[in-house]
Amino acid sequence: MRETKREEHYDLVVIGGGPAGMAAAIAAKEEGLDRILILEREEFLGGILQQCIHNGFGLHKFNEELTGPEYADRYERRVKTLGIEYRLGVTVTDLTSQRVITAVGEYGVSRIYAHAIILAMGCRERNRGPLQIVGSRPAGIYTAGAAQKFVNLKGMLPGKEVIILGSGDIGLIMARRMTLEGAHVKAVLEYLPYSGGLKRNIVQCLDDFEIPLMLSHTVVQIHGKQRVEGVTVCEVGDDGQYVPDSSQYISCDTVLLSVGLIPENELAKKAGVSLDPITGGAVVNSRRETSVPGIFSCGNVLHVHDVVDYVSEEAEIAGRAAARYLLGRRNTGRPVVVKKGVGVRYVVPQVIENVNEDLKLFFRSDGVYRDAYLKVSCNGETLYHRKRKIVTPGEMATVVLKNDVVASINDDEITVEVEMPS
Repeated sequence: MRETKREEHYDLVVIGGGPAGMAAAIAAKEEGLDRILILEREEFLGGILQQCIHNGFGLHKFNEELTGPEYADRYERRVKTLGIEYRLGVTVTDLTSQRVITAVGEYGVSRIYAHAIILAMGCRERNRGPLQIVGSRPAGIYTAGAAQKFVNLKGMLPGKEVIILGSGDIGLIMARRMTLEGAHVKAVLEYLPYSGGLKRNIVQCLDDFEIPLMLSHTVVQIHGKQRVEGVTVCEVGDDGQYVPDSSQYISCDTVLLSVGLIPENELAKKAGVSLDPITGGAVVNSRRETSVPGIFSCGNVLHVHDVVDYVSEEAEIAGRAAARYLLGRRNTGRPVVVKKGVGVRYVVPQVIENVNEDLKLFFRSDGVYRDAYLKVSCNGETLYHRKRKIVTPGEMATVVLKNDVVASINDDEITVEVEMPS
């Protein structure tokens, strides 16, 4: 029997070994930090990317089109080259505001004391429960990510006649994947009047395979006892109510759910980290530091991204900031609150610091806007004003404020908004 470890001490512990966790650890190491530990609950590094065998990753970061495993491999090889310690098959069960971690793995229960922590646990899929769909619990209902794991990692096809509820990117990608494996995807249904996925995925995964996208439609009942036999579908009106006499029955043996992702922030809650009610992630400053000093957050646990390249970029910010925090090289300034204005659902970071550095703001719109302007203003003065052909909730929007613009901010808050032409 192996000896159970009781106490360990590290400068930086990164919880999560996906693209965010690895990128953060690498950035911290390259900043000059030594005692770094990555904790990953799966038996491999790379996170969800290992089951994303389609291409489209790395276009921004590497100027190449990579598959998910190829993208993850770039970072895994770098982690190993730099000699960053990592542990697989380890689940973190507790985290305190004093940065004390309780972890369970093959060596038993460990208590790890860290001078700084980076949260990079990613997100999980929303399941059937919150949807309140009428019906029993037959076999054949999966989240899109679970179906992706069955097909790509286990070589198992979940079903032959498929309905997909939700037009998030995983749902769109699985519509194509199931089709390529010989299944018949009858339709992708979306409750909203617009898709939640990237435009390129709508084109490449649905249009190219002539798979119908039924906007403003949802599943109201699942039929079948032992196995799914079909679904009842209704149209959704502008008021969010079902349109009378619009119901139709569609036979199928499988329902895939792609109805949103939820940041895995149970540990953040235990540590007393303040969470944003819209993103479900931590409230952070421009260094990605949370309300608890020394605890940072990045990637999909902070807010759900649509492009993994942005996950890596954000994680590098957190990694460098955590290292500077520990090495006494913090570049701090007067805090400025970032407010969401008209047309904006959320903005990250929620607080910036008035320092002489370029600053990138990530945000999502609350609807589809065409020929609109992205605007950042402060005390009546426009700091940024650029026209965009289209802004949609399914695609992350970004704004870069140059260092001289950031330094010129003379108030305690700035506002990000989507401005329609007059």
